[in-house]
Amino acid sequence: MNIDFNDGKWLNEPASWRADETGLTLTTDEKTDFWRETHYGFTRDNGHFLCFPTTESFTAQIRIQGEFRTLYDQAGLMVRLDEKRWVKTGVEFTDGEPFLSTVVTDGRSDWSVSQPFKELDDFHIRVTVAGGAMRIQASRDGRHWPLLRLAPFPTADRYEVGPAACTPERSGLTVRFSEFSIGAAVTTGLHDLS
Repeated sequence: MNIDFNDGKWLNEPASWRADETGLTLTTDEKTDFWRETHYGFTRDNGHFLCFPTTESFTAQIRIQGEFRTLYDQAGLMVRLDEKRWVKTGVEFTDGEPFLSTVVTDGRSDWSVSQPFKELDDFHIRVTVAGGAMRIQASRDGRHWPLLRLAPFPTADRYEVGPAACTPERSGLTVRFSEFSIGAAVTTGLHDLS
């Protein structure tokens, strides 16, 4: 089911954003991020997240377009239970180039990056939550979905999911989100890339 971005609820609404029937465009505020403790010793919960409620199992996917050029520029999907239990996954700019990035947080954050493809100015991300696990896949074209990460995630009766964007080192990143859908959890085999 395609989602109307105007039906979402903001956590840390950006000063500049607009939504219509085809997508959401936002520009990040200064020094925004989601992170808890690990390595850096700080907690930040001021990134931009447009939340939509889900049931206990679901698949959500979205298309992301932007020019990620500054350290830690990031955009993608977030799944959240509360300020201590959440996942953000999508693109993040680090070490001079964009990577696919996932931060899984259960009290403290971890961070993993990979680069199954380098063209990250326009890509898709898909998250499936079911049975205490989260399956994260990325795609260049919205048809072929290689696995990015499989991680444990707490079971719950409902979650919040939606687009998220942050710029820990600056402001002014403009991101376009489109083709956002939430539906029944994908049940294909782990190595089925469709």
